[in-house]
Amino acid sequence: MNSIESGNNLPSAATLDVAGIKFRVEAILFDKDGTLMDFIYTWGRWGERLLAHFSSELMKRQRSALPTDLLQVWGISYDAEGQISGYDRNSPLSMGTVDDLLTLLAMEGYKAGLSWAEAKVLAAQSRVAADEVLEGSRTARLLPEVLPFLEQCGQAGLLLGIVTSDETAAAEKHLEWLGIRPYFSVCVGADRVNWGKPYPEMVELACRELGVEAARVAVIGDTDGDMQMARSAGVAAAIALDEGHTSGKEGFPSADVVMTSYRELRLGDVR
Repeated sequence: MNSIESGNNLPSAATLDVAGIKFRVEAILFDKDGTLMDFIYTWGRWGERLLAHFSSELMKRQRSALPTDLLQVWGISYDAEGQISGYDRNSPLSMGTVDDLLTLLAMEGYKAGLSWAEAKVLAAQSRVAADEVLEGSRTARLLPEVLPFLEQCGQAGLLLGIVTSDETAAAEKHLEWLGIRPYFSVCVGADRVNWGKPYPEMVELACRELGVEAARVAVIGDTDGDMQMARSAGVAAAIALDEGHTSGKEGFPSADVVMTSYRELRLGDVR
């Protein structure tokens, strides 16, 4: 942890104060889903559509439908009324790539009696169907206090970037829907690297493109995979967002600090 308290005297554009700990940074890299964008609102519905399409096609082929709790197995939780209520920040749906999820889905098709080739094709077709629904509705919304903090970063002269397990083109599209694309100088999706989270390659690429050293960068994310990525890259600060107050510090063992809202962040001049 390269905080001011630790005695590191890193040149930087601003002081980032999180829960009383001050970090000197020149740039901030953000995860996208669950960090800037409401994860459940977008990916819970996308997941339901993905599985519904796949299950329907299985039954047309005289195969058993998908298990009714599969989305829960993947990390989504439901309340007593059957409404999506939360997600596991260590789950495949939260941390995995789209390709990871399609592999898991294809395995369900294989278990139901499809050949692996048939299962892969059906998973890809189901992804297209789910994407079309998402595209039609532009189902995306910002988490609270994101926009004011991005504006503060811009005023402070900090460079900003995205490091996401989503594909780059999809991430760019979601940022446009949310109206925040102009704030970010770089966007690194899982398709731009060989090794995604929790490996450091996404941070390393983003830092090269921003022209900053990792030791002068903060990473903000909502999973411990984000925090592991940040630590392995040697960043100044690995900051976990526990927006739902569901995990606490024990849910983010690799984080330098855990916050529950962007209101807990303060930017100041370097002295």
